[in-house]
Amino acid sequence: MLAVADLDLDNGPRTDRSATMRMCAVTRQVRPIDELIRFVVSPSGEVVPDLKRKLPGRGLWVSASRRAVAEAVRRNQFNKGFKRNLRVTATLAADTETLLVRSAIDALAMAAKAGQVVSGFSKVEGALGQRQAPIQVRALIHASDGAADGIRKLDALVRQNARINDESSEFSIVTALTSEQLDLALGRSNVIHAALLAGPASKTFLSRSQILVRYRMADDDKTAGTAARNSD
Repeated sequence: MLAVADLDLDNGPRTDRSATMRMCAVTRQVRPIDELIRFVVSPSGEVVPDLKRKLPGRGLWVSASRRAVAEAVRRNQFNKGFKRNLRVTATLAADTETLLVRSAIDALAMAAKAGQVVSGFSKVEGALGQRQAPIQVRALIHASDGAADGIRKLDALVRQNARINDESSEFSIVTALTSEQLDLALGRSNVIHAALLAGPASKTFLSRSQILVRYRMADDDKTAGTAARNSD
């Protein structure tokens, strides 16, 4: 609940830990915090995104949408919300997306270190063929700039497995990162396809990739790719 006198700002990350809803400073709509991005003021007086919602100080919330963040900059919403003159870069919307990409890359790297990622077409194909045991594949990752033929073949295998096993659980297909970004996350070159195995680190990556795609796709940006697409 919004148990604060100033609806534009929260009372800080420590006092509002139980909050699950906040008001977007641009749309004035109350939304789940997972659909919003928190912004705070740095010690130097610059507005910065707080993706993990842990930075000190009061925070202002904006819908997790590139257009909404750009609109907040255009309307001078941060100065109005924090009630003082701040340094707000004109590229804040793009800078926020860059941080979201970095966050997804870091999460995928952690999943790989935990042994929850298989990469390479043949290895991914083999993992998909063993979805019941001993390997459980939770998601299929394609580079957003990967060749359509390989993507089509692996997607078809996912659909075939779903029919054979009569699976009702959601299976995610993530295309939020480029091949270069997958290379960076997995520490190898020319990564086009990867399979995400069951585990807590994998859940973190899926959550972060979904936030990234929501940020891009909330405004019907068709170039952004799809993350968490059901395989049916």
